Amino acid sequence: MNLSDNKDRILPPFTVEYRNETAVDQLAEHLVERFQAHSYFDEIVIVCIGTDRSTGDALGPLVGSKLSSYKPLPLHVYGTLEDPVHAVNLSEKLSFIQSKHPHSMIIAIDACLGQFSNVGKINVIDGPLKPGAGVKKELPSVGVFHVTGIVNVGGFMEYFVLQNTRLFVVMEMAEIIANGLFKASSFFQQTTDGTQKLRAYRE
Repeated sequence: MNLSDNKDRILPPFTVEYRNETAVDQLAEHLVERFQAHSYFDEIVIVCIGTDRSTGDALGPLVGSKLSSYKPLPLHVYGTLEDPVHAVNLSEKLSFIQSKHPHSMIIAIDACLGQFSNVGKINVIDGPLKPGAGVKKELPSVGVFHVTGIVNVGGFMEYFVLQNTRLFVVMEMAEIIANGLFKASSFFQQTTDGTQKLRAYRE
C-alpha cells in the first residue's frame, strides 16, 4: 500500500543517536525532506506499531500517545498506549487506514533490535517496514518509509530481550521521534510556496 513509484526521490538512510543534543532538530529537518519528496500525497498517516505489554516493544505506542497529545496535529496517528497496533490487529488496522485515507503518505514507527554499538540510534529508511521480522513473525509491510529505534541488542532470545529493555531509553527515544514528527509536519503544513521549496528547518 502506498509503495514508492517513479515520482519518488530516494533519500539516503538517516541515523541520529538519542543522546545527541540536537537529535530532535536533526530528525525534524530530515523528515521535512522526506515529506517534500512525497508531497503529492493528500495527508500524512503515522502507524505506530507495538504493545505496552513489552517494554522494548512499547516504543511505537509511546510515540503514538505522545504525538496525539500535540495540538493542533497536522497528521493522523494510529497506534497508542490506549489503542495499540500490534501483530494481532495489524492487517485489520491497515485495511481501515487504506479505506479512510486512500491517498495518504503512511509512515511506520517501530522498535527494533540491533548490534550493541547501535543501541539508542533512531533510523529513517526508505521503503516499507517489515514488522515482526526480528522475532520471526510474518506480518504485512507498512509505509512509504519508516522510522525505527534500536532499543536493545538482537540475535538471541528476542522476546526476553524486549521484555528486559530499559524503559528510560525507550521513553527518551519516543519523545525525540514524536517531537521530530510534530515539528516536521507542522513546518511542512505551513509551507505556502506552491513548489514547497525546502528551507533549513533550524533557520
